[in-house]
Amino acid sequence: MALEILMPALSPTMEEGTLTKWLVAEGDFIRSGDLLAEIETDKAIMEFEAVDEGTIGKLLVPEGTANVKVNSAIALLLEDGDAADATASPAAVATPTIVPPLSIVPLSQKLVESTKSGPRIFSSPLARRIAKDKGLDLNKITGSGPKGRIVKADLSGKILTDSLTPAVTAQLSSAQPALLDASSIEAIYKGRTYETIALDGMRKIIATRLTEAKQTIPHFYLRRDIQLDELLIARSKINKQLGKRGIKVSVNDFIIKACALALQAVPTANSIWAGDRILQMKASDVAVAVAIEGGLFTPVLQDAQDKSLSQLATEMKDLAERARSRKLAPHEYQGGSFAISNLGMMGVDNFDAVINPPHGAILAVGAGKKKPVALEDGSLGVATVMSVTMSVDHRVIDGALGAELLQEIVNNLENPFCLFA
Repeated sequence: MALEILMPALSPTMEEGTLTKWLVAEGDFIRSGDLLAEIETDKAIMEFEAVDEGTIGKLLVPEGTANVKVNSAIALLLEDGDAADATASPAAVATPTIVPPLSIVPLSQKLVESTKSGPRIFSSPLARRIAKDKGLDLNKITGSGPKGRIVKADLSGKILTDSLTPAVTAQLSSAQPALLDASSIEAIYKGRTYETIALDGMRKIIATRLTEAKQTIPHFYLRRDIQLDELLIARSKINKQLGKRGIKVSVNDFIIKACALALQAVPTANSIWAGDRILQMKASDVAVAVAIEGGLFTPVLQDAQDKSLSQLATEMKDLAERARSRKLAPHEYQGGSFAISNLGMMGVDNFDAVINPPHGAILAVGAGKKKPVALEDGSLGVATVMSVTMSVDHRVIDGALGAELLQEIVNNLENPFCLFA
């Protein structure tokens, strides 16, 4: 029976490609490692090679054909006795039988046979190298490639764990923790003392949403240092006046106000990702991360651009208290286009926060600390410096736009009296 040669995936993002040039003709006899064609991927033009030997019975796709789907049949390979199958029926070409794709690799990775005493073991050089590094016995692994050839895919995931002895499986699993289930992980720590803590609904949601966010949102990061001395002076004067009313403004309240006004100054950045469109918000609805036992909430301060520092301080205090007692209503922690996560009060210098979808960005705030700085006259002085990192969704906000937004935030915090204008 003729073997189908399938369009290979020559890059991680390749879904289709152009068959630029055939390097063989119908009737040619080929061996494992012979060049078959040149394929243009989404990144480059690459050569790919044969895995098995035989005669090229038919070229199903003419050279120069674009948009050839990965894993679609592009040629037929005849083995001994298959001369009668040199031409495929139209139905077979139109709806080819689905078989495992050939393991096609760049020119530098030749596919050859592994010979040893006993039956021959067919495997690729990459598969043999992985097996050697991990101390795996190829005799105990069933190959999924043509004629049972062992390829890279056979040395990971369920295919491997099903074919290895328990001892070797445990050895490999320790190197691939992401593939392990709970029982496999517990087996690793057999004999050690631990307490099992069941996941509650909040922790499950946090795990799901942040995993999805980190895997699907193209994050990029912008970092700045901010001098806080003028802000601390302004805060001290304000709190002296507000003390009579039982209100105390925090540095975080200044940051909320600064971000809210910055979003108004750079309105294009006040946006969220909505799947097939971007929603540009009119108001500055700023979410603030609040740590609670077993998780966190991000209550949203709506219309923050229109509220005074004392209003923000009062509202934030109320939201934080009700968040810690889990008494927030859904509308109070859903929405917003921008978020703030402040770990400065815990002594953290700087960190990178994960965007909370569908927000366009999140500002990670570190601690304000006394540091040597160069003054305007060139002399050396000391200032209170706070490091911030803004994580940005590149689908919504490009680099220059993100830098403009962060510059506005810095200006507002280093010139705090503009927050009252």
